[in-house]
Amino acid sequence: MKTRVTDMLGIEYPIIQGGMAWVAEYNLAAAVSKAGGLGIIGAGGAPAEFVREQIRKVKEITEKPFGVNLMLMNPEADAIAKVIVEEGVKVVTTGAGNPGKYLAMWKEAGVKVVPVVASVAMAKMMERAGADAVVAEGTESGGHIGAATTMTLVPQVVDAVQIPVIAAGGIADGRGFAAAMMLGAEAVQMGTRFIVAKESIVHENYKKKVIDARDIDSEVTGMSHGHPVRQLRNQMTREYLKKEKAGAPFEELEQLTLGALRKAVVEGDAVNGTLMAGQIAGLVHSEQTCEEMIREIMEQAEKLLKL
Repeated sequence: MKTRVTDMLGIEYPIIQGGMAWVAEYNLAAAVSKAGGLGIIGAGGAPAEFVREQIRKVKEITEKPFGVNLMLMNPEADAIAKVIVEEGVKVVTTGAGNPGKYLAMWKEAGVKVVPVVASVAMAKMMERAGADAVVAEGTESGGHIGAATTMTLVPQVVDAVQIPVIAAGGIADGRGFAAAMMLGAEAVQMGTRFIVAKESIVHENYKKKVIDARDIDSEVTGMSHGHPVRQLRNQMTREYLKKEKAGAPFEELEQLTLGALRKAVVEGDAVNGTLMAGQIAGLVHSEQTCEEMIREIMEQAEKLLKL
């Protein structure tokens, strides 16, 4: 399936793996790229030299295109932006801010810049700044979220900009992929389903929580202080929401989540860790390789779209 996104990024299928902190490391990124999608290294809050090391490890595994996701709140964002250029990375996705100050450097180096946006206004701003495409991410997503749903956000962003739009949030199978294409998207970005990939380093306890999740098992913390995060329900979220409802200050709430994503991903703490996952977790039923996932999604989508 060819779209402007596959042509721009040099990939076989219009499927991009989300840049999930701690989860999206070199093994997963390389596996997705080898399977014909676009693997992404999630820089998260990591130091620049760690990101450099991850980039080099992907290159040892595959020659296919891959990207880096830069969280703009990372204290080493400036250094990571330079590492992306120095290491010859061809695609960067960005989150949690405006990447404007890096665009000239990236464009000069031939890097394709794809910011994640949660509103039409941000999409238009990124287009004016010179972005090559945008990821329109709905509130169904795991992790940090905006307010608009994928179904409402994607077509409005498609109508508002000329650059390609990639749909994200609530997409886990060929049905979601086909729906995104019908809304005008030219690729999809998926995170939650790739958490349970066989190549994913995520602890088995975390994977099991995703696989066992029902449609009602995700909830959002942090709404009161403007930093909403979607994750699977556990003891930590229950305590967080109880304190949040009682009006606890942000600093007290933050203590509950410090290091909690690492606890879940690396240590397998499914009780006190942050189990970031989207509402689509109820559709994820088994571990598969990235190749199996992508092939299954594309076969289902092609039948629905009658390609």
